[in-house]
Amino acid sequence: MNQISNLTKLTLLLLAVTTMMSNVAIITVIPHLKDIFKVDNIELYSRLIVTLPSCTIAFLAPFLGHFVYKVGKKSSAVFALILFSLTGTAGFYLQSIEQILVSRAVFGISVAILMIVSTSLVGDYFKGDQRHKFMGMQMAFTSLGGVLFVAGGGMLSDVSWHYPFLIYSIGIILLPFVLKFVNEIPIKDQALEEETADNRVFFIYILAFILMVIFYILPTKMPFLIMNHFNASGTLAGGIISLAFVFNGLGALTFAKLKKKLAFSTIYIIGLFVIGVGFTIIGIINNVYYFFLTSPLMGFGGGLLMTCVTSWMLTLVKPEKRVKSSGYLTSSIFMGQFFSPILTMPLVSIFGVQKFFEIFGWFILIILIIIVIKRRF
Repeated sequence: MNQISNLTKLTLLLLAVTTMMSNVAIITVIPHLKDIFKVDNIELYSRLIVTLPSCTIAFLAPFLGHFVYKVGKKSSAVFALILFSLTGTAGFYLQSIEQILVSRAVFGISVAILMIVSTSLVGDYFKGDQRHKFMGMQMAFTSLGGVLFVAGGGMLSDVSWHYPFLIYSIGIILLPFVLKFVNEIPIKDQALEEETADNRVFFIYILAFILMVIFYILPTKMPFLIMNHFNASGTLAGGIISLAFVFNGLGALTFAKLKKKLAFSTIYIIGLFVIGVGFTIIGIINNVYYFFLTSPLMGFGGGLLMTCVTSWMLTLVKPEKRVKSSGYLTSSIFMGQFFSPILTMPLVSIFGVQKFFEIFGWFILIILIIIVIKRRF
């Protein structure tokens, strides 16, 4: 395989950044909407603006994987970037909440395609340790983007609720990079890896789903705990969440080093253990500033796990099935996000938010201890 240029690597990193922008860039807009749109069910509509792209991705990603396979990765990326900017920036010029909701649903299609293309291209361009290293860089780059987009979106929303939507115009900026620096590698030129075993990849989809059910408890529950139970300011809450993004990137970068010595399954267990410890501590703390201790734990564990499941999937599938498998993995991840609040809300209603974190943390740790004991004997 030819040497990959730095500009191609940069393009792949930037493509990955677009895949995590579906929600974070406009998260600060949501509180303003109830004052802008005087319509019934505005609270529901406000939440749907955030969740609709995720729903679209969860249910359509497998089909879009087949679309990318037929059309080609580069052509699909070009189409998706144009759609990304057109529908992503729609909130800047649309005046109806219903129209914005429709645009957000269609926007999810572009994000799903970009995720599939981004993941499969890394599988095409890199192999073995180089792939593990680049996956860590990609996740770290994405985490840094998360910090910048949350901060930038917050500043723009203070000027006007319309302005954060303009962040999605980055799709058009990336278009010439994809056209110039991304080239598809024919399947016949891609070496088959020793670990390839398609029949085991469904297990990875399940692990990805479980991971997101657990990890997505944080953005759906922790802000309410920090701000309502501990009476923290929005600025303090934002600082705590931003710290998680930073350590998410560090966790991703650590993956490549661990993979040189440990199996994927062992790394997955380590990542879940870190998150389990974080959950347990959140459940027993009595001072809001202790969240600056738990936030790095949760971010680090999440970065380690996301990089692990993606690299694991790419290692297991044959080159000709990489695009479709990336579609199924994308669906598993967002399906986990979609079902996370649905599956956990009954327990939160029974125990309360903070006690739920403690109980769930101990549950994760006990399950992991049982798994480790069974593996050793």
